[in-house]
Amino acid sequence: MPRQRQQILDNLDAVYREAYARAEAAHDARLMADLDAAYQREQLLLEVLLDIRDSWPDLARRAPPHPHPAPTL
Repeated sequence: MPRQRQQILDNLDAVYREAYARAEAAHDARLMADLDAAYQREQLLLEVLLDIRDSWPDLARRAPPHPHPAPTL
């Protein structure tokens, strides 16, 4: 069973928050900015992938039947 959307997004958030806290503790402003940009990019990509995953059953139901039968061996 696939994991819930919110659980996946929460895991992404936790990973980045931990890395951001380490960068902040090291006073590494450049890494903090890089992590912020990377988080936003990965969150967007992940949401697109989750949308595709969530719509997959609908797409499979609407797909036309395969035009050629599979060869028998």
